[in-house]
Amino acid sequence: MAYDPFRAAVAVHGMLRDGDRLLLMRRAGTGHRDGCLGLPAGHLDGGEDAVSGLVRELREEVGVEADPARCRLTLVLHTAAEDPQDHEYLHLFFAVEAWTGEPRIAEPDKCGELCWADVRSPPPDIVDYVGGALAAIERGETLALFGW
Repeated sequence: MAYDPFRAAVAVHGMLRDGDRLLLMRRAGTGHRDGCLGLPAGHLDGGEDAVSGLVRELREEVGVEADPARCRLTLVLHTAAEDPQDHEYLHLFFAVEAWTGEPRIAEPDKCGELCWADVRSPPPDIVDYVGGALAAIERGETLALFGW
């Protein structure tokens, strides 16, 4: 039986913390998990490395400038396709340890609100795989699977 090789669909997620609080954003207008809370995140562009993509997404979504040298990979999450038209994903979760600027809604057509939540007890309306990733990070895991 012939198998198609895995083609990476990669998303980067930025964890901006203020003590025990974590910045979350309510998704809106994207058609994917609208109404749920998630982290500032997005897809990598072709020809773009993971840290540059993260820095770009943070600038585009929450208007901050992250220091690339202070973005630390904390978890790789491999998720199964959610439906037949979807892809498997590798999600890269980064602790963003230094940034300049005050987080704000920089893409109001994609975000309904920003909020700070307890990192150890995220709200129940967080995107399920993001909640799973945060729990895995709290347990000290560096690789997690979701949806398999």
